[in-house]
Amino acid sequence: MSDRRITSPRPSDGATHPLDNPALASLTGPHAHFAERRGHVLRYPVDVSPWLALPDDPTDDDWVDLAALVGPGGEAPLAGFNGPTPEGWEVTFSLDGVQLVDDGLAAAPDAEAVRLGPADVPEMLDLVERTRPGPFLPRTVELGTYLGIRRGGALIAMTGERLHPPGWTEISAVCTDPDFRGEGLATRLILAVAHGIRERGETPFLHTAASNTNAIRLYESLGFRLRRSTRFMAARVPEHLTDGRAVGVR
Repeated sequence: MSDRRITSPRPSDGATHPLDNPALASLTGPHAHFAERRGHVLRYPVDVSPWLALPDDPTDDDWVDLAALVGPGGEAPLAGFNGPTPEGWEVTFSLDGVQLVDDGLAAAPDAEAVRLGPADVPEMLDLVERTRPGPFLPRTVELGTYLGIRRGGALIAMTGERLHPPGWTEISAVCTDPDFRGEGLATRLILAVAHGIRERGETPFLHTAASNTNAIRLYESLGFRLRRSTRFMAARVPEHLTDGRAVGVR
C-alpha cells in the first residue's frame, strides 16, 4: 500500500513480559517475517492467522492504523486486549480465556507422531472443521511444527505451534477425531510438540477458554501452570470514520 505509514515498534510503559501481548511479541520477534504493518499495528497475513496486534496502550492513531489495515466494515480479532474500543466500533466476539505455561511437563517425542506440512493441509482443515479447536487457516502450518497421528492412512489427531514470542512457543490446534477420543492422543501430541519446543531452548505455553474447565484440568495435570487470565475479542471497524479518524475511545 503506497499510503501506509511504517515505523519502528513503540516502547511500552505497560506490559513488559512477552506473554502479556504475545501476538505483538511474536510479530516483532521470531514471526517478524510474517508481519504486515501500519504504524505501530501489526497483523499476520489473513491466510496464516487472524490475529492483529495493538501496542499495549493504543492511541487514537493506532486505531486509525488498525482500521486502515482491516478496512471499513472489517473485523479485527485481537488476542489479549482488555482495553476499551473506540466509539462506533462494534465488539462482535468476546471470550474470557486463560494462559498456561510449562511448569514441569513430561515432554517426550512420540514414535507414532508424524510431521505435517503443506501437502497435509486439506486433511488438517477437514479435521479442524470437525473438531473446532480454534483458528486454523490454509497457511497456519507455516507458523511452526505440526505433528499428527494417522490410522489407516487417515489423519485422526494433530497439535502444533502458533504464536512465538521470544523464548516461548504456543501450543495450539489440539484436536482429535471424535471416533478416537479417550485414547490419550492429544496428550501424547502435546508432550511431543512440547519436546520439540524444549529442544530449541524455548518454553511451551498455551491458551484455552476460561470456561473449558476439563481442558484446564488436563493441562494442569500434564504440568502446565496457570499464568494469567486473558481475553480474546474481535471488533468491527465502522463503515464510515469521520475524517478517517477512529476517535472517542470509551
